[in-house]
Amino acid sequence: MNNRDDDTSFIAEALPGFVSEAHEHIEMLEQLLLQLEGASDDRKLLDALFRSAHTIKGAAGIFGLDRVVEFTHHVETLLDQLRQGKKALTPDLSTLLLQCNDQIRALVGSAQDSGTESEESARACEILVGRLRAVYADDNAPGAPGAPDAADAPDAPDAPDAPASADAEAVRLWQVSVRFGVDTFRNGMDPLAILNYLRGLGTIPTLVCEVAAVPALEAIDPEGCYLAFEFSLETAATRERIESAFSFVRDECTIHIVEPAAVTPSDVGPPSEVVSTSDVVSTSEVGQRSEVGQRSEVGQRSEVGQGGTAAPTPKSSPGDDNRYIRVRADRLDHVINLLGELVIASAGASLLARQSRQAPLIEANQQVGGLVEGIRNGTLQLRMVMIGETFARFRRVVRDTAAELGKDIALEIVGGETELDKSVVEGIVDPLMHLVRNALDHGLETASERVASGKPAQGRLTLSACHESGSILIRVTDDGRGIDLQKVLARAWERGLVEQGTTPSDAEIIEMIFTPGFSTADRITNLSGRGVGMDVVRSNIEALRGTVALSSEPGRGSRIEIRLPLTLAIIEGFLIGVGASKFIFPLDTVVEVIGNQPTATTSDARGRRLIELRGRVLPVVSLRSLYALEPPEPERSSVVVIQSGAVRFGVMVDHLLGQHQTVIKPLGPVFRGLRGISGSSILGTGEVALIFDVNALCECATEPISPEHISHPITNDTNNRYQGASNVNVQ
Repeated sequence: MNNRDDDTSFIAEALPGFVSEAHEHIEMLEQLLLQLEGASDDRKLLDALFRSAHTIKGAAGIFGLDRVVEFTHHVETLLDQLRQGKKALTPDLSTLLLQCNDQIRALVGSAQDSGTESEESARACEILVGRLRAVYADDNAPGAPGAPDAADAPDAPDAPDAPASADAEAVRLWQVSVRFGVDTFRNGMDPLAILNYLRGLGTIPTLVCEVAAVPALEAIDPEGCYLAFEFSLETAATRERIESAFSFVRDECTIHIVEPAAVTPSDVGPPSEVVSTSDVVSTSEVGQRSEVGQRSEVGQRSEVGQGGTAAPTPKSSPGDDNRYIRVRADRLDHVINLLGELVIASAGASLLARQSRQAPLIEANQQVGGLVEGIRNGTLQLRMVMIGETFARFRRVVRDTAAELGKDIALEIVGGETELDKSVVEGIVDPLMHLVRNALDHGLETASERVASGKPAQGRLTLSACHESGSILIRVTDDGRGIDLQKVLARAWERGLVEQGTTPSDAEIIEMIFTPGFSTADRITNLSGRGVGMDVVRSNIEALRGTVALSSEPGRGSRIEIRLPLTLAIIEGFLIGVGASKFIFPLDTVVEVIGNQPTATTSDARGRRLIELRGRVLPVVSLRSLYALEPPEPERSSVVVIQSGAVRFGVMVDHLLGQHQTVIKPLGPVFRGLRGISGSSILGTGEVALIFDVNALCECATEPISPEHISHPITNDTNNRYQGASNVNVQ
């Protein structure tokens, strides 16, 4: 009774790990199916497709999720026929498999939420199973030769109970010897299920259980596997079919298969313990405590040679790049928070060391600071993910939406290897979803409309990403009809956003699209409307400290640019001072520093002026005027040149305090409306420094400035009136 309670408790604890991993395989199944639409005969993709489905099925069997196992079994049967070349992947078949994948997702979700299946879900399963049976009914191939599990037992649905292959003309007698690895259970595999599957290929007249490898009771690892079998197999199947039964455990076991023609009495060892296959005790209960939540890389790195011997592959070394450990996100977030406090404490200790002027202490603190920086970079790298994984989700959206709208649209992904913080990725999914659906519904035309306007029949939607000026730039581009500015303006007149008859600039008209509730759609659809929800898109992106800009060319298409920070946790900053206040620029946005300059005496209400820098006009903003800081401006100050996208501007500051590791803290409600500020940080002295939002600050600097605010030029001529000026590159 206690053991049963322990098992129930273990399953409850491990189930979230299974669900998480199952969803990863479900996403992989979807992406593989979409990739196969362009390469339906790619055997590697077909094998990967089958393995993902079988991994879900096998893990679900461990947790007793029978509905997941039963339904996935039918999907497996069809996937097996595809990879064997018995069926061809057609668009209709791909659609069916995508629908089945959605159903697996729903079944896994119901197992996590309530453990019971709704009538609607059961009906959907019944319909899909019927369609699957109709496809593979004309072929008698069994359902899952790749990696059998408990669902393939004789009493499971659709389990083969007769020789399942006609690969050979006559039934032959094979001799098989297998020794399973100690980690077999931990990897979620069940040796008995493999034997049961082999029974589906024929009959097993004799079976010898090798007990010599079982250690003494006090030395047994309760999660370890010490099983070894020697058995004969009467079947018409080929060697390859027999070997496929062990494909998922080849890395963990040694297999010896003897050809029927080479059978001699010596090939069958003395049966120290011969048992009937019907008396074999299930080993699945022993393996239930395997770490299902831990990622396991399934490979086929060992090959069975012509002589029948499969050399065991050495275990991956601890430094092997293919080894993964699954870590809960909240634990990683906790480590990041502690790391932030460590950075602050390290900065405080470094400051005290410099104040003490003790060389050994300063040197020791520099070493500690270097180690902290290394830990920071390494830890933050753990949170970095490739945005291509997020972009790939939209393949299905584009496929299904285009089919629903009767359009021919291709999705192109560029820069999918670009990395950014996982928290940023999670926050950008919903805005991207809206933008993609909006482009599909109203941006891109039908094939006939495109041909009539001289365009290719197939429309193109591009998702691209790249690093630029210390941030990530995401573009959503389509080659559709573009934005009808006159239609937008007419709707703005209708809503009273601008005075009737007034015609703003094109940029101002496009900006109206981001007005809450604004729409130019003639009818409401279940997909999108040009402009509907764009205010929500902008607010969601700004919540991530990002910006969004929209541009369009009538008849040529639209482009939306989203700029986001690489991380929301810790950045390299450049610390400056204005009076008693401290501010931080993201270091990647700082181009250069021009020091020891006379402070301008003329500026507008926002502290803006223009200077000439090496023949180019540079807008400059004074932080003291912008934020009404005290005391009055000093006689001389410095100008920090900042890059925001394609625009450069200057910021006047009093003190240059150098590079600073910056732990980003959110602003309180009182300061969230402060223009140009995105966050705060605690310095080693305990002071609070505000972190600039360079994009918002750029708007302050580049808004129209009257000519009287233009000041004297700054040049590189050291003999002019600004002698002593220097350009300091801080990067």
